[in-house]
Amino acid sequence: MSAKLPADRLIVGNCVEVMHGFPDKSIDLTVTSPPYDQLRDYKGYEFDPEGIASELLRVTKTGGVVVWIVGDKINGGRTMTSFRQALMFQELGWCVHDTMIYQKKNTPFMRSNAYTNCWEFMFVFSKGGPPKTFNPLKTPTVRSGEEMLTYNKRPDGINRKRKAVLKKEKTRTNIWAYAVGSGGSTKDKVAFQHPAIFPEKLAEEHILSWSNEGDIVLDPMCGSGTTCKMAMLHNRHFIGIDISSDYIDIAKQRIVASAKETGSQLSLVA
Repeated sequence: MSAKLPADRLIVGNCVEVMHGFPDKSIDLTVTSPPYDQLRDYKGYEFDPEGIASELLRVTKTGGVVVWIVGDKINGGRTMTSFRQALMFQELGWCVHDTMIYQKKNTPFMRSNAYTNCWEFMFVFSKGGPPKTFNPLKTPTVRSGEEMLTYNKRPDGINRKRKAVLKKEKTRTNIWAYAVGSGGSTKDKVAFQHPAIFPEKLAEEHILSWSNEGDIVLDPMCGSGTTCKMAMLHNRHFIGIDISSDYIDIAKQRIVASAKETGSQLSLVA
């Protein structure tokens, strides 16, 4: 097994085989979306969810996090792939820390006999207990400052009040909504040569939430390189793996262009 982690790298290969070469407990955060239910053509690649989840468990640090973005094929009914994969992670020893929702603001897919589907799950798995890092994203509150607030309401129905301070911000909910498609997911036109990208903002907000500067962020099925790009832009080290050399080339183009725009001294090896 390699004694050194290949940080700031894009690697062509089967992610399970590539991760075999990673040291134990070396990854802080994984943000990825598997090619579930054969909804897209990934050049014939058949992925092994249990093999990936097992290797991720080995290489993730105690308290590290995996964000697993997955939905279900809908064809006369849902496949329930998302639930099966979440339970599989749990049975392997992962803690299901949170079940989040990725809502698509502008989904075009209408259904004739059901409401329009506009979301996917974002399962947040942690290793060995709660996450070691949580930097909560905040949203402004409607009201702030001192107010008289109701407390300890009893069966007599009388509202008892006392002075309290409402904060200016509160932690966001676990439903995150993003515009998708051209100009929404990314402004990088080359990214759309990949059949299924997720929004840069989604990757960015998970990276900010579950990791710190200098941490190692992995995407074992990196596709167009969104996770790797956003990790680099926020001063995290990244590793991207994909079975397709074409997709790795797209990822490399995006990361090199972003590094140039921001003046990064990144020396990318792919």
